[in-house]
Amino acid sequence: MTDSVSRPGKSLFTVRELVIIPLMAVIMAGFSWISVPMEVPFTLQTFAVFCACMLIGGKNSFFTVIVYMMLGAIGLPVFSGFKSGLGVLLGPTGGYIIGFVFITLIFRAAEMIKTDSKEVYYAIRVIALILGTAVCYSFGTAWFIHVYAGQGKAFTVLQAIKLCVSPFILADLIKMAVAVVLSDKLKKYVKI
Repeated sequence: MTDSVSRPGKSLFTVRELVIIPLMAVIMAGFSWISVPMEVPFTLQTFAVFCACMLIGGKNSFFTVIVYMMLGAIGLPVFSGFKSGLGVLLGPTGGYIIGFVFITLIFRAAEMIKTDSKEVYYAIRVIALILGTAVCYSFGTAWFIHVYAGQGKAFTVLQAIKLCVSPFILADLIKMAVAVVLSDKLKKYVKI
């Protein structure tokens, strides 16, 4: 696998990575379409992010999320409810989508911790996913409050957490557990 820093004579990505990154972005779009409409829609996007981290690593997951957001920003209906455009990313729930970047970056940082123990390996990665999700929640909630404040609607932090975070915690933990188990089974088929 190519390091995240390009060296003379070597590219930043392998050919496999150049194929798998957009493929994972399309899979993320597919999972975003499976949604329950709410103020902050319940989707399987986070499941796709968790799977991407576990299957293709933090660096490739980071670029997957960037490609996914770019596809939505240019008008392809990749966001929940088949929505698209910069308006979604800049809207009240856009901070949660942008927050996926933090999940991948924290996961990438966790990958720097080397261990020979399979248990420690998974524990580090699960902790990274939990921390990344907490940062995603924090960023998304702050964004949600900021956007609504700009529209003259006031939300307290507690109100925003009750609306935007509390209903999703258990579901995200379940999605995370399924992603870790499923990714472990699929890893042998995804050679990066």
